[in-house]
Amino acid sequence: MLRTIAAIVRDGKIELLERVPLTEGSTVLVTLLPGEQEQHFWLQASEHALATVWGNAEDDVYAKLLKK
Repeated sequence: MLRTIAAIVRDGKIELLERVPLTEGSTVLVTLLPGEQEQHFWLQASEHALATVWGNAEDDVYAKLLKK
């Protein structure tokens, strides 16, 4: 079973933010999240594209089909 656990890096070591029973030799995956500046950049970059895709009259056709 996969489970996501929040952690932070202190002095070059990954520290879990909650207690998790891990046995010695457990295999773990570490996902590096983008920094705050990088997140802000991608949110701004995608905002226009998302507005174009979701904010158009052509999509009204699908709403009408779903009502049937």
